[in-house]
Amino acid sequence: MNKQQIDQAIKLQLSYEFNCRPEDFSGEENVITTPVLHEKRRKFSEKPFFLQMATFGANVVISADERIHPWLKAWLEGKRGFWTFEQHNFYELETELRKYGYKMALTHHMFVPTPELMNIHTDLTIRWLETADLMEYYGREEFSNAICDRFRPDRPDVLAVVALDGEKIMGMAGCSADAPNLWQIGIDVLPEYRGRGIATTLVTLLRDEVFRRGAIPYYGTSLSNYGSWKTALGSGFVPAWVETESREDTHNEFAK
Repeated sequence: MNKQQIDQAIKLQLSYEFNCRPEDFSGEENVITTPVLHEKRRKFSEKPFFLQMATFGANVVISADERIHPWLKAWLEGKRGFWTFEQHNFYELETELRKYGYKMALTHHMFVPTPELMNIHTDLTIRWLETADLMEYYGREEFSNAICDRFRPDRPDVLAVVALDGEKIMGMAGCSADAPNLWQIGIDVLPEYRGRGIATTLVTLLRDEVFRRGAIPYYGTSLSNYGSWKTALGSGFVPAWVETESREDTHNEFAK
């Protein structure tokens, strides 16, 4: 799989979720669509987001409730799409969303792999875990990034790799099949073992194995999680797109 094929697969997946065409993410013009619950979406929510937006660094694609479309069109006037993710623009957007009982949630900075296998070697003691092996680790806070909080059939944890100190797990990298061909990687390293390169090693090993199994690994983190950014960059990933969504503002007494 080459860089172009990875890019096409990512944009096709997002087109299901943003109710648009894959090529809409590559244009200069900003795009506004209405929300859908496509059967091929990554199943992060059981109902459509009131608003979600994504940029690959040029324009922005926004899927939003039709009630807010007129405001969004005026708000986007004269703006390059990627600048809409800046704090002062987010403030304006959130102010409008609160009128409808919503506010902005997390901003996800997403990474895709370079197409080549890394083929690293390590002296760490490594153990691979398949889906059935992971059941005993659900609910353990120390692995909350590597695997889901529980088994989720719609986006199951399909594979993990751990580094061991004797029988103690020092770190775990796991991946969930968010879509059949897109597996998202997460990583946790216990505090006493951090700073040894364990995270980068585990994520790199898992990244390569996902490729070998015929899927595309991808990786997400927040703007301020600098340690996670370093892990991604050191494991053969590069920044690709930014996405964010709204969530209900349950404490907003002024919502319509």
